[in-house]
Amino acid sequence: MTVLPADGLSLAAEFPDPAHEQWQSLVEGVLRKSGKDVAGSAAEEALSTTVEAGLITRPLYTSRDDAPDAGFPGFAPFTRGGKAEGNAANGWDVRQRHSLTDPSRLNEAVLADLENGVTSLWLPVGGATGVPVSGLARALDGVYLDLAPVVLDAGSELDCAATELLRLYEERGVAPESARGTLGADPLGHAARSGSAPEPAAALHWAERCAEEYPGLRALTVDALPYHEAGGSAAQELGSSLATGVAYLRALTGVGLSVEAACAQLEFRYAATADQFLTIAKLRAARRLWARVAEVCGAADAGAQRQHAVTSSVMMTRRDPWVNMLRTTLACLGAGVGGADSVTVLPFDHALGLPDAFARRIARNTSTILMEESHLARVIDPAGGSWYVERLTAELADSAWAFFQEIERAGGQAAALGSGLIGERLAETWAARSKDLARRKEPVTGVSEFPHLAERPVEREVTPAADGASGGLPTVRRDEAFEALRARSDAHLASTGRRPRVFLAALGPASAHTARATFASNLFQAGGIEPVHDPATVDASTTAEAFATSGATVACLCSGDALYAEHAEAVASALHAAGAQRVFLAGRPAEYPGVDEYVFAGCDVVAVLSSVLDRMGVA
Repeated sequence: MTVLPADGLSLAAEFPDPAHEQWQSLVEGVLRKSGKDVAGSAAEEALSTTVEAGLITRPLYTSRDDAPDAGFPGFAPFTRGGKAEGNAANGWDVRQRHSLTDPSRLNEAVLADLENGVTSLWLPVGGATGVPVSGLARALDGVYLDLAPVVLDAGSELDCAATELLRLYEERGVAPESARGTLGADPLGHAARSGSAPEPAAALHWAERCAEEYPGLRALTVDALPYHEAGGSAAQELGSSLATGVAYLRALTGVGLSVEAACAQLEFRYAATADQFLTIAKLRAARRLWARVAEVCGAADAGAQRQHAVTSSVMMTRRDPWVNMLRTTLACLGAGVGGADSVTVLPFDHALGLPDAFARRIARNTSTILMEESHLARVIDPAGGSWYVERLTAELADSAWAFFQEIERAGGQAAALGSGLIGERLAETWAARSKDLARRKEPVTGVSEFPHLAERPVEREVTPAADGASGGLPTVRRDEAFEALRARSDAHLASTGRRPRVFLAALGPASAHTARATFASNLFQAGGIEPVHDPATVDASTTAEAFATSGATVACLCSGDALYAEHAEAVASALHAAGAQRVFLAGRPAEYPGVDEYVFAGCDVVAVLSSVLDRMGVA
């Protein structure tokens, strides 16, 4: 609403609309002050951020950033949502995953969740990691199966698990048309995880039966999590899911189902990360891409993709796991705003073992708070029309389509998995991302940034291990390199009674050394190395005694460049004379005699910390 003063003129009447070139000129001025003499589009590029391979976020988006017409919610290309009403009526489906293998304990957890906001159940069944098929009836005792959809994850035990679930529907008087959920057949996803050859016969059988007898049941899940969890980018995750969905369409229509009936048998599962805008764009792009597949197959109206979003396990940390609550909240926000039909929030202690009741409560309440208190579900496609989101959606869709085409040229998803093509591409992406993680260009709060060495470990019951050794795609975590360093420090603490230490030789007053001392303290603690900053400041005459008292074997100079020029050489020499194995300096590399190595923003922190622990003899 425009506010008018008493004379009736707009307050903005004398202010002309700024031109893009004017903004660009202002950016050039700011960059020149920081030492970057760039002009024109180069100035704008200097402020751009690489989200992942092929995707760059620019500092400003305007109406000139064209994107394909997103259409309307509920209509092709379904970018804005698979349903015209979105999730506005009842919110998204809150789907809790349960990993307990004991049927009685599982039943207790399931009933508690359903009584407190969960609306559907995701149950691993069979093998070492799921509830036994014979215990499924006990696990679902007291569950109203016509109200609470059940999603199975049975892997190679699909036949037995599906048979038992349908038997329970019949035994408990659930009419076939009232059954809801997904049988979870995913032969290609199982092959990606296990390395075994895909066996689609059972999946096709259950798809035919569901299409004929159970209109509310879907037989197949197109699970993209194996590709995300192997380190793939959002585009590779989408491209792999698209190739998998196309493979299932071919197989289903090959046994006699129509394209419309085949599409109705598929539910797509994606990872939601703490990058909320990328998550929003991923879900929107996925719907647009699948709509294009359906259109090419002659069934454009069947292209409304059913989506299940799961908060990423790759982003979950084992150290300072409480921060995971923030990560999963952002991921859930992205999934809800992106239009996911079902959302699973993994408990904050997921990476530590079996979640306890408190963690499950926080997980389910995350969705409840976002829907009931923040009202996120009440607006249909709230990101729609944002020039940034629309452009990111289009760029991500283009990148994903290119990867999908590469898979199809290789013979399809099964062939690309078997030849190692997909594994190689994912490994390349993860290697590049690992370098950013090691250099803290992608910081991990509580792990690579702001670690807390005195943190009391959170202990949980160990999650059952999967049967046998997996020959499939690997699973990665953002914290894995730093976790390995912290594990070495923990072992040293257990065997010697104290952690490895670094002495911070701070020069000059606090105003000169605080920033770099804080930087160095965080850096070394990320590897489990305890910083000793006592006394608060030293010089060439006092540093040797302070170093000897600290119990450290390495030291790091911390101060401003001016004081380094005056005192670094003398203090470094004194530290070496006192027995320091290695003398670091917090700052950009320069020629300071006596300084062995430099730590600075953008350095390979993992390599530095690993070498320090090696020198200390920390196994």
